Amino acid sequence: MTTPTTEIIGILGGMGPAATADFYAKLVATTPGSSDQDHLRTVIWSDPTIPDRTEALLGDGPDPTPWLLDGSRVLRQAGATVIAIPCNTAHAFVPRIEEHVGLPIVHMIGEVARHLSTMIPRIHTAGLLATTGTVRAGLYQEWLDRFGIRLVLPEGASQNREVMTAIRAVKAGTGDDTTTALLARAAQRLTEQGAQAVIAGCTEIPLGLPAEAVDVPVIDPALVLAQALVRRATTEGSTSQDE
Repeated sequence: MTTPTTEIIGILGGMGPAATADFYAKLVATTPGSSDQDHLRTVIWSDPTIPDRTEALLGDGPDPTPWLLDGSRVLRQAGATVIAIPCNTAHAFVPRIEEHVGLPIVHMIGEVARHLSTMIPRIHTAGLLATTGTVRAGLYQEWLDRFGIRLVLPEGASQNREVMTAIRAVKAGTGDDTTTALLARAAQRLTEQGAQAVIAGCTEIPLGLPAEAVDVPVIDPALVLAQALVRRATTEGSTSQDE
């Protein structure tokens, strides 16, 4: 980081812990700099007791909103100036908390939609691998519609037997070559429907699906979010230096 910044990134994590650690690693890797002092100040609240987001959206579990609110307040009290939530499904609950948090929340799914809209050659159709909760909530559908991008989804059997099975394996720490094969097959079905890019729309999916396993670009929302945070902090730092 060539300019100082007062930004302090608050990471609302624990959904799951491995995905949170992966996101922070991506934030560090994305930050330009040659010394410790060039990196961003960061506060991480990793709360794995937050109830399952998909179960809540499907009506099978408690609402995680109170936990998300509590975690956001912890981050604010710890000095965070902006919040990042490296969990796609949790973004279904952002409208319930954003007015009460007192800090800006960088919207990961919105950032992915903007990123897709800038890709060359232009992306007209994108595929989505995500939790059933994210799919049912229509989070990506809503944002991609704004940019005129068509979204294709796995059919029911693929969603259950391939995508959700793989996500659960990564969360359980048992992901292996079989997990990769499941996700690669699901991604291939999306490219057969015309997907020019595949969104790894659950932060566990990039941990089980290498980019080289898919014939089209794999978009990692956690990486896109990290890049957005670095841009924000860099811009803020440049503005502070100019004042």
